Amino acid sequence: MKTEDLIAALAVDCAPAPSRTVSRTLGLGLALGAVLSVAVMVLWLGVRADLMSAMSSGPFWMKFAYALSVAALGFGLIERLARPDGEGGIFGPMLLAPLAVMTALAIYQLWGVPEEVRMSLMLGATYKICALNIVMLSTPIFLGLFWALRALAPTRLTLAGAAAGVLAGAAGTFIYAFHCNESAAPFVVIWYTLGIAAVGTIGALLGRSLLRW
Repeated sequence: MKTEDLIAALAVDCAPAPSRTVSRTLGLGLALGAVLSVAVMVLWLGVRADLMSAMSSGPFWMKFAYALSVAALGFGLIERLARPDGEGGIFGPMLLAPLAVMTALAIYQLWGVPEEVRMSLMLGATYKICALNIVMLSTPIFLGLFWALRALAPTRLTLAGAAAGVLAGAAGTFIYAFHCNESAAPFVVIWYTLGIAAVGTIGALLGRSLLRW
């Protein structure tokens, strides 16, 4: 029997899946992981002491907007890749938009300042630990999303794993920002992006083996 005939035979008595099943399953995995990630952040790193005063500044919200926009696009991407016939569509290329905006802001801040100031804007005081902390805080979300994907039926496993990693990394970055007191655009675009990309790379490497069905 040909593969197409087998699939058709198996699908004869199948009822349509409930509406928004994919989104709800992924949302559950994301939410469970995020709750655990928040708990880890509070108990391990703690919320920055000047959070209330920092909330009145534009740079504070800039880094949250960056992480949230990448997470929103990442969710749209993984929601499509979680389906058997899933294609990323426009969401993959659109992930470059927040990065382009942050890069433009970083260049604007670096333009014309002395070299020592430029290095300070790029490295901050926490460049050695920032990306690693993002990876650590993203791990519970990463596991939640992979659990959700295992309950679904992705066929492009490497891409689905990468999308899960990018979403987990962006969500973990959003949570980490409540602890991190770095707000310069050059720092954010380098080290926050590096953390997100690292989790995305891990997802791509693990997707083919962990998401196989």
